[in-house]
Amino acid sequence: MKKEKELKTKNKVSWRAFLKDVFICSLGAYGGPEAHYGIFTDQMVVKKKYLSEEELVELIALTGILPGPSSTQTIVAIGYKFGGPLLALLSMLVWALPVLVVMTLLSFLSQFLGNISLSQEGLRYIGPMAVGFIIVGAYRIGSKVVTDKITLILLLLGGITTYYIREPWIYPLVLVIGGIISIITSKEKELWNPVNINPPWKYLIVFAIFAIGSFLLSLIWDNRIVHLFESFYRYGYLVIGGGQVVVPLMYTELVEVSQYMTNQEFLTGFGLVQGLPGPMFSFSAYAGGVSTQGGGVLTQLLGAMVSGVGIFLPGLLLIYFIYPIWENLKKIKGIKISLKGITSVAGGLIMVSAIILMQNSGFRIDNIIVMIVTVILLFTKSVPAPLIVLVTLVAGFIL
Repeated sequence: MKKEKELKTKNKVSWRAFLKDVFICSLGAYGGPEAHYGIFTDQMVVKKKYLSEEELVELIALTGILPGPSSTQTIVAIGYKFGGPLLALLSMLVWALPVLVVMTLLSFLSQFLGNISLSQEGLRYIGPMAVGFIIVGAYRIGSKVVTDKITLILLLLGGITTYYIREPWIYPLVLVIGGIISIITSKEKELWNPVNINPPWKYLIVFAIFAIGSFLLSLIWDNRIVHLFESFYRYGYLVIGGGQVVVPLMYTELVEVSQYMTNQEFLTGFGLVQGLPGPMFSFSAYAGGVSTQGGGVLTQLLGAMVSGVGIFLPGLLLIYFIYPIWENLKKIKGIKISLKGITSVAGGLIMVSAIILMQNSGFRIDNIIVMIVTVILLFTKSVPAPLIVLVTLVAGFIL
């Protein structure tokens, strides 16, 4: 009862305050979805208590199964929880729009940026800092989801499997397997009690209209803007696993097949998005802008806009359709029991991501110090997350 009172209810949440917290999350969102979850845990769970660790990891598991930008869908789902579709949309805009605008502007400078050697040394501590966020988030989530031997085994299974098999399809697969094992090992009876679901079909219909309509339009109209929207909308509903998965797909189609941009332009944009906070899907605005350069300022702006909207729209529509169903599905005893396994596996996925990211950053003494200091600051709650990010950036450029 006390725990329920601690968590903010829908009626008590100020939209302005909530969106401010979403913006704070976006400022510290470096390092991909797993690091973003560390930020969400720190800001949305620990500091502001919008939801519990269990609720957050349920959303992480749900978006891990869905196609689209997983961390964006998670923050959108939290917005939906407190304000329905409108707050969900505003949450996505506050989360993604700033970096989309920056990447759009950078698309106009792509040739200039490609001709100069942008040193990545100044960003070298972002990785270890993100590891610190992941460690703290994984500890807090793991302490909630591991309640017995089965959930501990599933957590380890999720972590070990995804460490050795780093393919997009493995993430939804291990999440589903975790849920099935949880049901099989349960001693509960009458698991499948009926509930009233009432799916909001209109969002799924709109989703299908855009998918089919943009594909057909691209076949009959040879227009680059149309082709870009169709391509990026398709990326948005086919890719499971976030920005790291969609980037190779973009490269193949935009550079090698369509030749809308050069290899150097693509790599320059990819390097830039690594150094900016927010979702990696924001790379779409840069790619769309560069793909339409030479056609005038308005055409390039339109290319960036349709690409950014195209890649985020499917994930938004899917959350609009799935989240209300999800809230009702959780009332089924079998689904509720499966969540124990699903969330345990999700905890393992997040924990192992810290190891992978630290390996990529390198186990140097300065990286380890940055990681430890980040962990200490987060546990003591003495320094806000955006300030930690700012200090880390400054340290990278000065030292």
